[in-house]
Amino acid sequence: MAADTKKGSGGNNQLLMTLLKGRTLIVLAILFVFFSFAAPNFFNVDSLLSVAKHVALYGILAIGMTYVIITGGIDLSVGAVVGFCGMLAGGFLQEGLTLPMFGVTIYMSVPVVVLVTLVIGVLLGVVNGLIITKLGVTPFIATLGTMYVWRGFANIRSNGATFNDIAGKAGLGNMGFSFFSSSVFGIIPMGVVILVIFAVIAGLVLNKTAFGWHVLAIGGNTNAARLSGIKVDKSLIIVYAISGLCSAMVGIITTSQLMAAHPATGNSWEMNAIAASVLGGTSMAGGVGTIIGTIEGAFVIGVINDGMTMMGVTEFWQQVIRGLVIIIAVVIDQVQRNIQARMALQARNESKSEEKAAATA
Repeated sequence: MAADTKKGSGGNNQLLMTLLKGRTLIVLAILFVFFSFAAPNFFNVDSLLSVAKHVALYGILAIGMTYVIITGGIDLSVGAVVGFCGMLAGGFLQEGLTLPMFGVTIYMSVPVVVLVTLVIGVLLGVVNGLIITKLGVTPFIATLGTMYVWRGFANIRSNGATFNDIAGKAGLGNMGFSFFSSSVFGIIPMGVVILVIFAVIAGLVLNKTAFGWHVLAIGGNTNAARLSGIKVDKSLIIVYAISGLCSAMVGIITTSQLMAAHPATGNSWEMNAIAASVLGGTSMAGGVGTIIGTIEGAFVIGVINDGMTMMGVTEFWQQVIRGLVIIIAVVIDQVQRNIQARMALQARNESKSEEKAAATA
């Protein structure tokens, strides 16, 4: 009888774990059904393509955030990096790069603008990593500080104004920035194509390379990772550089979609990135996370945001709901961890009981 009880309890735990692991897809299915009735225009092609464009932005941003959270850290500066890098790209296209010492202004081609902007995004991430690893500042405080710094620089770049004329001029050789917004692969927006590329590369690096295993090990137990010979500081700097790269790419895509650069772009987007990561199964405690899960989480955030907008829900209530989504996701993650711990303990106890019974026999 006791054995049957244990078996039933174990079966219930297994079923609950299966549901928890598939929670993101379950929630996504429920949202699609709900918004198909609550927002009648939700299921037309234009609306779905709009959702896909937003999912691409949240997804790319969340990929970098996932790497950071897996290490047990956080990056609150990603939204500010989006705005700052967007302003840099917009400024390069509208005003060029002025070199006062030579009395010249250089107008760069779009590929060069993109490359320079991405490199700057990486460098901003490296700064975060250096502050955390070399100065010993906790990730929350370090990236909270740099969030204000990068946002301030974004405003300083144009004195708070918007760069509107970023289409470029044929004579200057800087046209074609709309590629990131107007180009399509079939009917799939270019942003989604870029998301797929980032996701595939990030997933392979995380699961198939030594660096990815180091990232997971650092999040699981930093001291043990250090003792095992992993260069923890170097790995963390690279992780924050990846986050900076993803943020810069989002800044480029967003600026291209708007065909304008505004310093407030990306404001509070770090919350969307965190929510997408956590909804996708990335543990805030570190050591656990997948890129495919993060993409699923980005779809949930994108569907919620666009669905609520189509329903006419005000931005204020949207903020409330997004906050609740993050809280619920963290609670569910904690429940899943507790169940896993109980199952592991139960398995160890059963193993010891079997060994004891065998020894007695």
